[in-house]
Amino acid sequence: MPKVLRIINRFNLGGPTYNAAYLTKYLEPEFETLLIGGSIDKTEASSTYILDKLGINYSTIQEMQRPISIKHDSIAYKKIRGIIRDFRPDIVHTHASKAGALGRLAAFKEGVPVIVHTFHGNVLDGYFGRIKSRIFISLERFLAERSSGIIAISKSQKSDLIHNFHLCSPEKLHMIPLGFDLEKFSIDMPIKREEFRKAHGLKEEVAIGIIGRLVPVKNHKLFIEAIHFLSENSSTPFRAYIIGDGEDRKMLEEYAKKFGLEAPLLNFTSWIKEIDFVMAGLDIVALTSHNEGTPVSLIEAQAANKPIVTTNVGGIEDVVIPNETALQADIDSPLDFCKKLQKLTDTPELRLKLSVKGNEFVLNSFNYSRLVSDMRTLYWDLLKKLG
Repeated sequence: MPKVLRIINRFNLGGPTYNAAYLTKYLEPEFETLLIGGSIDKTEASSTYILDKLGINYSTIQEMQRPISIKHDSIAYKKIRGIIRDFRPDIVHTHASKAGALGRLAAFKEGVPVIVHTFHGNVLDGYFGRIKSRIFISLERFLAERSSGIIAISKSQKSDLIHNFHLCSPEKLHMIPLGFDLEKFSIDMPIKREEFRKAHGLKEEVAIGIIGRLVPVKNHKLFIEAIHFLSENSSTPFRAYIIGDGEDRKMLEEYAKKFGLEAPLLNFTSWIKEIDFVMAGLDIVALTSHNEGTPVSLIEAQAANKPIVTTNVGGIEDVVIPNETALQADIDSPLDFCKKLQKLTDTPELRLKLSVKGNEFVLNSFNYSRLVSDMRTLYWDLLKKLG
């Protein structure tokens, strides 16, 4: 039985944890997997409940943290090398940037036969300034040369990695979309909707939500500006919800106050784990990011048959059906986003139209069983190449 050491940045809420969890759980018994991850920031919600629910054993390397630190990263690197020596994996599969750097370097030094890395978000564009981005691109090219396979999670991300960043040869890069257990978004949704809306004092108001980490790349300022635009231009009663937490929270709260936006019109809820209740209660799901790989919130929104308004960046077009499940706005035109959010808020018929095809689309494209099948095939292909 081949052994897989799976390394994830940290166990925070998001696509990487779900991806790692389902692969760890459902590749058994064909592959024996050891799952390790770093420690979360104090502003992040833990996702270990996902692993506990699936009965997955995991280990945490406390020194593997989000910020770059020579001291902590060195310790984490040495610990990963020690784990590799003890576990003796046939495959090391890393997920996201920090785990990808430390894990692949350690695997290469320890002579692991197969080294695989999955890009989740794209840190090569939109996260850092020009100089730092160039450094990261050079590092990723170096690591790609020492990897057996690189995985992109969307067609657009694959194209970027090959044609824009020249990361590796097309033969080495594989496109495997994320996969999720989406069944809960179609079970008891009327009951969940009533519970969410009662808890938040919602009656006839249109509930608009944005879900994700409060960090610069998510561009929540645009969401706040759009809510201010709505408050001045729409006659439809509405309430808005910023669901999540992160380093930008205090700044965003102050930014909202500059526009006179406070509860109950605009609400900062922090993280809510029962996201199926959130999706049931909302009428519109928004996304304002500068860059995205595969945004989980939009997949979950469509699973719940909720209409979407989003900036048209990164892998968004690989996740939604343009003009059939989502309205897409030009990232360089805040007014375009504001007007499209207003149009969706003021037009119930449009919301209904955009809510029809979502569930069927994401169940076919982003089911976890498809993810597991694709990864199983890739693992065996890479192992067979060893001879």
